[in-house]
Amino acid sequence: MVRAIDSQLFLFLNGLHAGWLDTVMVSITQMWPWIPFYILLLYAALKHYGKRGWWIVLGVAIVVLCTDQLSSHVCKPLFQRLRPCFNPEIKELVHLPNGLPGGKYGFVSSHAANTFGVAAFLTAALRKQWRWIGWVLYGWALLSSYSRIYVGVHYPGDVLAGAAIGILIGLMIWLLMKLILKNHLDRSTRLDAPE
Repeated sequence: MVRAIDSQLFLFLNGLHAGWLDTVMVSITQMWPWIPFYILLLYAALKHYGKRGWWIVLGVAIVVLCTDQLSSHVCKPLFQRLRPCFNPEIKELVHLPNGLPGGKYGFVSSHAANTFGVAAFLTAALRKQWRWIGWVLYGWALLSSYSRIYVGVHYPGDVLAGAAIGILIGLMIWLLMKLILKNHLDRSTRLDAPE
């Protein structure tokens, strides 16, 4: 029942395509167009925290490492849920503007896990200075995740599960990092110390 609803929702969302939007969504789903955005986020962290900002950069790297490894190397082999474009029941109906993906399995979405993990971590890190940052970061994560449905490689359920895992890991790494820095390093390195 849940899988049938997921498939129907996927076909509806994947079916909302247009020629001009294909190019946009293919760009959004790739990593390289986001490089300036990532640089801006890391610059904001360094500006806000000064020399302590390098702990934020390290935290982002740890979040991406954890979310990516869990989604790609644990969940996908464990669940072995075929991507929509490989599902024999619907593959002929799938719109694939970017061609076939490399991997056969799609549960959970690594893009969703990574982007929502980074969004959760950086929102926690930067929200005191920029109250609006969560809207931007979660909007970016949502757009990036939706692009995976649009290009035909993930079901909505893959994206939702990836987002949940990402948010959980992002917040756990943030809390763990704050705890470690608070208890084991001098006050000048703590993330809650005034600049």
